[in-house]
Parts: sequence; C-alpha cells; structure tokens
Amino acid sequence: MLLLSAATALLLSLNGCTDADPGPAPYGTAPPATKSIDDTMRAFVEQEAVAVVAEVRWPGGTWSRAYGVRNLESREAAAPGDSVSVASITKSMTAVSVMKLVEEGLIGLDDPVNGILESFSTVLKPPGPITVRQLLGHTSGMPTFQEATEKNADDVPGIIREEIGTQRALEITGQLPWEARDMGFFKYSDSNYLALGQLIEKLRGRPYTEVVRADVIDPLGLEATSINEVVTGKPDMIHGYITFRDERLDITQSPGEMGSPAFGAISTVSDVNDFYAALFRGELVSEESLQEMTRADDMPLFGLGLRKWTQDCDGEYRYGGMGGFWAYRTAAIASTDGQYQAAMTLVPPPLPTPLEDPETDDKLNHWDDQMVSALQETLDRLCP
Repeated sequence: MLLLSAATALLLSLNGCTDADPGPAPYGTAPPATKSIDDTMRAFVEQEAVAVVAEVRWPGGTWSRAYGVRNLESREAAAPGDSVSVASITKSMTAVSVMKLVEEGLIGLDDPVNGILESFSTVLKPPGPITVRQLLGHTSGMPTFQEATEKNADDVPGIIREEIGTQRALEITGQLPWEARDMGFFKYSDSNYLALGQLIEKLRGRPYTEVVRADVIDPLGLEATSINEVVTGKPDMIHGYITFRDERLDITQSPGEMGSPAFGAISTVSDVNDFYAALFRGELVSEESLQEMTRADDMPLFGLGLRKWTQDCDGEYRYGGMGGFWAYRTAAIASTDGQYQAAMTLVPPPLPTPLEDPETDDKLNHWDDQMVSALQETLDRLCP
C-alpha cells in the first residue's frame, strides 16, 4: 500500500478534513487516505446495512462520516456522532481500572484472585491459581458463560429478554468444565472480564460502573459514553435489529448488556477514539502499565485488555479493540504514540441469528475483517 505523498499530506492537514455530512456524497470526495474506509462503508450500505459510522484522526486532521439510518421506522439519517453499542471495547476500559488497582498496590498483576473473590470458591471451579494477568489476557482457561447451555432457534426471544448479571453469569460459567490444560493458553472468554469486574468492586468497595466512570469516562469527558444507562429511547441512538421467523425485532439494548464489565458500553466512534488516544498518550495509566498491556510477544492477537495488529509503515504494532453483537460490529485501532486513531461501527441488516442460520456468523466475521482491513489501510496511508 502506497503512503501519502508529502504534498497530499499537507493538503489534508490544511483542509482539516472534517466531514460530518451524514448523507451519501459523490464518489471521489473523500480525502485520498480515507478512500478505502469510505468505499467499505458504501459497500456495507449497498448490502443493506442499517447504518455505518466511522472516524479517522491523524495529526492536524479528522475525517468522519455516517451512512444509513438511525432506525428502520423513522428512516432518519444517521450521523457520525450517533451512539452505538460498542460491546467488547468495554474490556479495554475495564482493563484500565484493573491496571489502576495494580499501580496503587492493591493487587499485583501476577497475584492470584482465588482467595480474594468469593466466586472462585463458591460457584467457579478453577483448576489452580488464576492471576490478574491471566484474566486480562484471556489465558486463564476459563470457559465463557455463553457456552453453558445448548441454544436453539426457539430460545431467541428469551435470550434477548434475559437479564444475566455478573454473578449469575459466573454461576453459569461454573457449570462448565474448566480444564487445567487450558490454563496459560489463549481462550477468549467474557467470563474473565466479569470476574475482573468483581475484583474491581471488591478492592474499590464501589460498583464497577461507578469506578469505570471515575477512572475513564469522567476524566476524559466522554459525554456520549455510558455503561449502565437505558439508551433505547435516545434520539441519537442507532438501533440494531435481527430477523426472527420472518419478523424484524429491535434488539438495540438487551437487559443482559446493562452494566457488564465485558460488553456493556454504549458510545460513539469519536468517544472511542478519544479513549484510545488518551490511553496511549499516558493520560489514563502509567508508562509501566502501558508496557504491560502491550507486552504480548507470545500472543499474536491480544495484549492485556487490547487487541493487537501489525503496522506496515514502521513495523510497530497497533492496538485497540473489537466488539460484536448480532446487531452491532465495532473495530477501533490506534497507534501507540497516541497520534493516529480509526474506529468504525457497522449496524448490519436484520439477519437471522446464527441459531437459525449458521451462515450469519460467516457474514459477520467477513464484515469484521473488511472493517479492520479498511481501518488498517487508512492508517497505513497516513503514516508519516
């Protein structure tokens, strides 16, 4: 992939490249560096996505755009600043609160949590000592609670309405085998971060949602970000849908998402970029904590609370997060110098759930790959 010429980079900087027009624009109007991301967004809309929003930042410039609608009832145009569910981006925020516990000496990264959390002696059955680092990096071997029961298409309405809090989800996790052979190896599990949410509450003596607001949301002024607020009725919320037995269902915010340390955040692409920019500029945790979070030489895809990608222009890694529900897909990638960020959320067309149509998972994974590819190509073109 070609890098921007100095002349083009200067032109982008002078123009500022702030584009808040939510409607379709003629091809060729996007700045050269953002052509890939703009083309990808248009392609999603052509595949009947409800909406897609994105924002890219670099020194001296910002570009943002939205396509599609806020909901399929009013058909009001989506805007770049609209709210969306960002799912597992939440894990990066939770990781910040955990690293602050470590910095204050309340617990060590390599300290076991078994004797601290009641869940580890009551409902969970860990095969050995489980450390904070293992929970953060998904190397504890803990199964994820979603695997506990065999689901079928008849369960879809119940799944949407089910309110599973952190403790209940860990109780469900405890019904699954936790194999000693899985410890020390990567195995993605939402239950790891539910346990970390309990650790935060135990050591802070306050609800998780209050702590993450004090640690992340309020200091950065992330006014569009919340963890446990009801947002379905917000006018700037982009709604998400599925199709169940030929009926369209609005699943914008299910009760099980509310307040979750693993996937509860509602935000905007701008707030997500603000968060990762601040994290890598050292505004949220110490340099030592950042080194630990990004020290993932033996892990090809993950650090501690962060997803990891290669950076073609100088060989350094980029980090960020990905989040996905049936009705929302988010990818956010940032440079470790805090200078470059790119985030996109896709709200897919109302698809049958994977329980009804196994091909849905393939489609969602394919779209995730397309989002990441477009964000990476854009950041590569912006490399100095």
